[in-house]
Amino acid sequence: MRARLLPLLIVLMAGVLLALGFPLAVSVASAQQQKVVVDRIDDTARFAALAQFVTQRPTGSRVREKDERRETLQKELDYYHEVYGIKAGVFFRDRFPMAHAPSDWFLTPGSGDVSDAFEAFEEALRSRGSHNPPQVWPWNEGGRIVVASPVIRDGDVVAVVVTDSPTGRMRAKTLHGWLLIGAGESAAMLLAVGAALRLTGWVLRPVRVLDATTHDIATGRLASRVAAAGGPPELRRLARSFNEMADNVEDVLEQQRAFVADASHQLRNPLSALLLRIELLALELPEDNEEIASVRTEGKRLAQVLDDLLDLALAEHAAADLRLTDIGELAAERVAAWRPLAAERGVRLAGQCPATTGWADPIALSSALDAVIDNALKFTPEGEEVRVRVTAADSTTTVVVTDGGPGLTDDELSRVGDRFWRSNRHQNVKGSGLGLSISRALLAAGGGTMAYERHEPHGLKVTVGIPRQAPVGQGLTER
Repeated sequence: MRARLLPLLIVLMAGVLLALGFPLAVSVASAQQQKVVVDRIDDTARFAALAQFVTQRPTGSRVREKDERRETLQKELDYYHEVYGIKAGVFFRDRFPMAHAPSDWFLTPGSGDVSDAFEAFEEALRSRGSHNPPQVWPWNEGGRIVVASPVIRDGDVVAVVVTDSPTGRMRAKTLHGWLLIGAGESAAMLLAVGAALRLTGWVLRPVRVLDATTHDIATGRLASRVAAAGGPPELRRLARSFNEMADNVEDVLEQQRAFVADASHQLRNPLSALLLRIELLALELPEDNEEIASVRTEGKRLAQVLDDLLDLALAEHAAADLRLTDIGELAAERVAAWRPLAAERGVRLAGQCPATTGWADPIALSSALDAVIDNALKFTPEGEEVRVRVTAADSTTTVVVTDGGPGLTDDELSRVGDRFWRSNRHQNVKGSGLGLSISRALLAAGGGTMAYERHEPHGLKVTVGIPRQAPVGQGLTER
């Protein structure tokens, strides 16, 4: 979630900064050019004022005649061009120069790129001075600013003052302003990234705590609760609601466990008394009475169910004592313990148990393997084989128990392991239907698994999985 939220915030903040930065950069460039244009307008206005006093146009022999006012204007233009490097000239309506600097600058075709000067000249002839020349950007190396002002005498435009300014200095100032904007934007972006990191951390911290607590509860640590971790008010309320829900769920589970344990325990006493009375009653009846034998069998079956219910209640709520255990050695011990019973039933019990380790509760794993092997021996006919095989993979050690019994159908495989479930074909086999449920609960407390599938050509295959890596956050020991 952090990987999705953080880029989104950064993109939004970058978009805001760019949306502010581009208009600011354009404004800086416009302000620099406007400053230059205003200066040129002032200059052209001053030259236009000087040009008003030049009354005679040099034509014919008068070209050589001395005109002090025109010479003064020419000196001003020469000095202006020498100091500032700006081309400047005063031209009559027919573009003939009254005075100009440098001396080789004319508004005539063939004198260079003077299209902007032509446009400004034509505009000034209509009594409109230049106020908004095209914007020159820092990358326009050949860009120039042309400003023209009319020379008006007696209400008529008699000449036009034209200045053609280089823009190198202006573009340098604009670029410097842009660099400052870029530096400010970069600093603002770094601050925005820092703010986004703090904001995402502030928002997601309670989410991470909630996720970790949910994982703890899902793996059996029901006492875990969400600690106060700050964050938005909505997430703090969610944390409080989650803790209340976890408390209620834990209370319900504890009540359920206590009810099952108390019920099974309280029923044992009257059941024991009932069985004792049945035995006393049997003394008054013939030894081969079938009804008494049937009642004894059902009474013992009910006692076994009560014992299994108590074991299941304890298995589902007991904390696992996980240790680094030699699974092969433990499986070999259980095979050896069950081999006499298998021989009595005429079933071969074989074990292939190489040394390999895994993290498990040895007592719980032994009980689970006992239930699985016992179930396999129950349904394996005489002369068939039950095989226990231990293998190790990268992350899991498996104990596979296969039998030679009748096996299960697809529908039965989907239900095997459910509480009190027994196949209709095996109702005459002794059992309560809780053995595999207890085994699964014992394994799940330590992170183990149990899976069922067909064993070819017939029979059932039970796979017990034990993790090889130590679970996180539990007190662990080595066996």
